[in-house]
Amino acid sequence: MSADTSLLLTALLIGLLGSTHCIGMCGGIVSALTLGIKPAAGQPLNKLPYMLAYNAGRISSYMFAGVIAGALGKTLLDSVNESLAIGLTRWVTGLFLIALGLYLGGFTAALAPVENAGKHLWKHLQPLTRRLLPLSSLSRAYASGLLWGWLPCGLVYSALVWAVGSADPLRGALLMLVFGLATLPAMLLTGAAALRFGHFTRHRAVRRIAAAVLILLGLLQLAGISAGTLIPVAAA
Repeated sequence: MSADTSLLLTALLIGLLGSTHCIGMCGGIVSALTLGIKPAAGQPLNKLPYMLAYNAGRISSYMFAGVIAGALGKTLLDSVNESLAIGLTRWVTGLFLIALGLYLGGFTAALAPVENAGKHLWKHLQPLTRRLLPLSSLSRAYASGLLWGWLPCGLVYSALVWAVGSADPLRGALLMLVFGLATLPAMLLTGAAALRFGHFTRHRAVRRIAAAVLILLGLLQLAGISAGTLIPVAAA
């Protein structure tokens, strides 16, 4: 499997498995945005286009953050020994995956400080989301999604670490696109369906299985470091 395919697959798995976290983290926002959909007079009340629009905005913000993360990774690779930079990146991504797994499984609140750090930006953006309500047009829905994409979330931050590892702005954007699309099914659920999905994802066994898979991915990442990166560096 190529490195690019492996990165994309991991981003997909983080998004799918992390959906156990999405309903709890973003369920209130989804409900508020959905209830705030009020088309202009004379237009039919079809909420799906608006839901797709604000999710498109959310994923657009993820992709923009992926561009920044990929550029940061490229700067890292260009400024230090390439083998050392790749090794450090893989250590960080592996440990972040393990931390995310432990967090989703309810074993630790290790990512809570990371989420709290992002709240400083969110407190300035959150008031803007209220100004866009009601969502009377697709453009307002998309703009709301753009703001929503910056909500502090350990799951998103974990995906961004992988975007840093891509060491390329375009690949970073692609990784975050795949990640965002993987979270889309959970975010499109509303009403009774969302409630049932929320009960399902809060089930201890479901969360523990998702956590175990992410922890395994992290361990495999760390194992790949010792075999493929650190040994050549040491030999040099």
